[in-house]
Amino acid sequence: MKPIRLSKHAYGYTLRRGFSIDEVQEAIRNSAWKSLGVNQFQCQYSVPFQQEWNGKLYSTKQIKPIFVERSAEIVVITVYTQYL
Repeated sequence: MKPIRLSKHAYGYTLRRGFSIDEVQEAIRNSAWKSLGVNQFQCQYSVPFQQEWNGKLYSTKQIKPIFVERSAEIVVITVYTQYL
């Protein structure tokens, strides 16, 4: 698989949205991609969480990267997280 790189925008949200680079890479490598347009994709990946986030306990975290596939790499534009 191609190398995966986070854009400056996506990287800037790692702490605020609570995801790691490893989780984003795992999501892209191990889940189905949904096309959002020419070479642009989204995927969704759920991981066990069992932790507190913003004062509330959650059992699952969903990582939803939005990314583009280029000839030599995959560039992550942004990442959304949802806690369930």
